[in-house]
Amino acid sequence: MDIYIFRHGQSTYNVMGRTQGHTNNSELSEMGIKQAVEIGQKLKDKNIEIIISSPLKRAMQTANYANQSLNVNIIEDNHFIEVDIGDGEGLHYTEIQAKYGDFYHKWKNDETALDISYPNGETKREVRTRLFKGLDNYIKQNKYKSFAISGHGIILTQALLQLGSKDVEVKNGAIIHLNHDGNKLSFVGFI
Repeated sequence: MDIYIFRHGQSTYNVMGRTQGHTNNSELSEMGIKQAVEIGQKLKDKNIEIIISSPLKRAMQTANYANQSLNVNIIEDNHFIEVDIGDGEGLHYTEIQAKYGDFYHKWKNDETALDISYPNGETKREVRTRLFKGLDNYIKQNKYKSFAISGHGIILTQALLQLGSKDVEVKNGAIIHLNHDGNKLSFVGFI
């Protein structure tokens, strides 16, 4: 089973330097639309049977633009939604640094800090747990041999970290390829 997880294209909040989390006000920029179309072109020969998307607008838009090359069904699944950053939602990065200082740097740069969260937010461990629960649901169904997931930066980074990759730089439009061989899930590489 081949699984391709892609990060949404550049969003208006990415351009403005605002945190997004669960906010649904952000949508794809012109560059983000181009990246989304490129995702579809990169995946068109991968026999994708379905796209499973985070319900947030930027991820759904990316799925729809990518689907121009794939022409498959798109379904929404909350397992792949962005991290809930609670009180940090929508703030500019300078505001977050001023308000949360050392915490912000630990959250952003310490890959082992799995159990901290913004006030009223979600931990990286909670994200990782729901991500792999979602993946396990589709793997156990064994309904698809090749599918794609339209998600967010933290979804890709937490998948990579859990599967042992040290390369966790995931820009907008990045695609990672995972494979389940019937026994275990592994990271194949970037597309």
